[in-house]
Amino acid sequence: MRIKLFLFFLTVFIFSIVYSLSSFAQDSPQWHLPEGAITRFGKGKINEIQYSSDSTQLAVASRMGIWIYDAHSGKELRLITGHTSFVLSISYSPDGQTLASGSADNTVRLWNPNTGQHKKTLKGHTGWVRSVAFSPDGQTLASGSYDTTVRLWDAETGNHTHTLSGHTDWVSSVSFSPDSTTLATGSRDTTIRLWNAAMGTHIATFTRHRHWVESVVFNPDGQTLASTDVDNNVSLLDAETGTRKDFFSTGFLPLGNTNFINSIAFSPDGTILVGGSTGGELRVWNVHRSGYSTIATAGAVESVAFSPDGQTLAYATYNEIHLWNTSINIGDVLIIDRFTHRETLTGHTGEATSVAFSPNGQALAIGDYRGGFRLWYDLSGEPKLTGRRYMGRVWSIVFSSDGTTIATGGRSIFLWDALPVEKRWEQPQLTMVYSVAFSPDGNTIATGTGVIDRWGEYRRADIELWDAVTGENRWKVERTYAVYSVAFSPDGTIIATGSGDNTLRLWNANTGEHIHTFTGHTAAVLSVAFSPDGTIIATGSSDNTLRLWNANTGEHIDTFTEHIGNVYSVAFSPDGTIIATGSGDNTLRLWNVNTREHIHTFTGHTGNLLSVAFSPDGTIIATGSNDGTALLWDASSFTTSIAKDTKADVNGDGIVNIQDLVLVAGKLGQTGTSSADVNGDGVVNIQDLVLVAGALGNGAAAPSLHPQVLEMLTATEVKQWLSEIQQLGITDITSQRGILFLQQLLIALTPKETALLPNYPNPFNPETWIPYHLSKDADVTLHIYAVNGTLVRTLTLGHQAAGMYQNRSGAAYWDGKNQFGEKVASGLYFYTLTADDFTATRKMLIRK
Repeated sequence: MRIKLFLFFLTVFIFSIVYSLSSFAQDSPQWHLPEGAITRFGKGKINEIQYSSDSTQLAVASRMGIWIYDAHSGKELRLITGHTSFVLSISYSPDGQTLASGSADNTVRLWNPNTGQHKKTLKGHTGWVRSVAFSPDGQTLASGSYDTTVRLWDAETGNHTHTLSGHTDWVSSVSFSPDSTTLATGSRDTTIRLWNAAMGTHIATFTRHRHWVESVVFNPDGQTLASTDVDNNVSLLDAETGTRKDFFSTGFLPLGNTNFINSIAFSPDGTILVGGSTGGELRVWNVHRSGYSTIATAGAVESVAFSPDGQTLAYATYNEIHLWNTSINIGDVLIIDRFTHRETLTGHTGEATSVAFSPNGQALAIGDYRGGFRLWYDLSGEPKLTGRRYMGRVWSIVFSSDGTTIATGGRSIFLWDALPVEKRWEQPQLTMVYSVAFSPDGNTIATGTGVIDRWGEYRRADIELWDAVTGENRWKVERTYAVYSVAFSPDGTIIATGSGDNTLRLWNANTGEHIHTFTGHTAAVLSVAFSPDGTIIATGSSDNTLRLWNANTGEHIDTFTEHIGNVYSVAFSPDGTIIATGSGDNTLRLWNVNTREHIHTFTGHTGNLLSVAFSPDGTIIATGSNDGTALLWDASSFTTSIAKDTKADVNGDGIVNIQDLVLVAGKLGQTGTSSADVNGDGVVNIQDLVLVAGALGNGAAAPSLHPQVLEMLTATEVKQWLSEIQQLGITDITSQRGILFLQQLLIALTPKETALLPNYPNPFNPETWIPYHLSKDADVTLHIYAVNGTLVRTLTLGHQAAGMYQNRSGAAYWDGKNQFGEKVASGLYFYTLTADDFTATRKMLIRK
């Protein structure tokens, strides 16, 4: 009997160890930030959506990565990143255990969608991978590319098996027949081709379309191919002969290929065909009846998909996913009557073309190329206020010096009240407004514009000055080449402009008179910025360089050539010692103005960095990218514009760290003179705590790296601090950074899984501590058993908050005595932790 009990407990012990290790190995963060970044705004423009085969997950290919949602609740599960450029297409394997992605980095990658773990990278394409699809039998993966080829891969090993050549232009869509024997491919060369999926041989070419094919898909019985092109033709073709079975009219006029069906999907029973239009609507056809129904959408439709169970229709615009409940058995009832909107998944954005901090650093404005802007008053990433959106592209956004107004440039020039966001005036433009700038006194606005003709040449451009109060035009200078950037000198007397003629020019701000021309760039000047003292001008160019110029003499000072893409944006730190540059190579770089040295490179965006901006205190840099996101980066260790608050160094050891935070926490409520009274108000309180947290610098990006955290703090303490801070409504930038640090600290102190850890010391005599983790609040009990299964001692630990109970003040303590107070004998013992529905067992050894 004793042997059986011993084997039972040994088995339980081994199982708990294996389970714990396997859980740890598979654990990965649901989504993360690049190194050095502290906040992300937006989830990236949507390119495609796909359901898993069991209808439980919805995957979203965005410009920054792959988002996985729970298909029923709409809950965001995780973000999968790893591609170095836009994710254009995704496909689930039939068993749902693998997700394939095609990217603008020319690769196909395989992932575990349940954990986000990267499995393999498939290389070989020399152009963007526009479409990927698993065969229904799960044995083959097909990828279509802008290099005009289709590649077939072994789905299990990732080995390349065949290259299908024959298309003469981009391959935009790939689709397997339901029996996995045939692959259909659609191309910009206007043809659809059929291939033997096993042999990789060409079967037939269909030439029913006059313009490039956007999407091709088999119906569920494999007898019909549906296809659409940019000439607004939606056709049903016989899958064997290519003869047209039916033709669905969209009613759209092919106006320069701006309004067409670019994504189509069959319902699982094949009775419904849905097409998403770039013009902002869904077309829903009954395959067996004439006519169609229309669902208006809030923007161009990028992708449509039916759930495999047929209960949901999903469509994605550039920044939203809409889920509709649907019945595919429509009978004689209008199709639209059986569709009901269920949920909208938001947070995706088009392209973050411009970012700007408010003068007090408490708000961030983000302009979107797809139309509108957002104003954020919570720099942790959660919107407290979203600025009014409007139709039309936003290329540039800027605050006035007093922070009360915002100017935006795009198809129009707008002036807005900042709080609340209300439009003051609008000046519609015949040209695109690429740049707007406030004068230092806030009374005038300068704009740079350009218009491109049908042959791709700029035929008109203007530099204009506007009255910020009335919107009245004060002066205009007509130019031949587009004006991409305008900037006022610090004293407001000069305007600098960067232009498509490769020059930097200076103008008299009062009269518009030309003062000087700076030459040296070999391509368009995309961004200009004055140093805070007005003595230096920085320029970024599509020749991939950053240049510095003497603003008074026009002398060229230096050229920085490390970027390998267009330098779209340049910005000086508030003290003028650092320049930040955003580039088409997807990086943010920092440069020392005095030594001319490259200081640091931040990576993490998957698209071009179109805009950079320093916070007023110089500790944060905001970047906007055409990957559809904006990121905040911690620049405090590189910039010198902030005199480090020595008061936050409570223990006076020369550095602000977690020990200072703990010292303040230990003196909360004390009055009188104290080093822990950071703000000097006579009492140590929560404001002092958040100021120290805000001064922790780089630690705010990764508080879990502080080795003292687990010994000094608990999740319960941090949760209580955050609750008290929330009640105070603190909004200054330093405190916001402190709140962000404490939020991330709470995450670091809250385990993802409940776990029982090895006791220490072990072996022991006469006492030991038993550590454990709780992922949620629970009633905790510890039972200690002898090797024969006899209960030796029960330690009732009571109701415990979520957290890590590891040090001697938190872990369970056993003095080596039984329930009668007697010391137990030497030997092997087992301890079992019960926390609500969690149970785990480990062993320990007493040696005397």
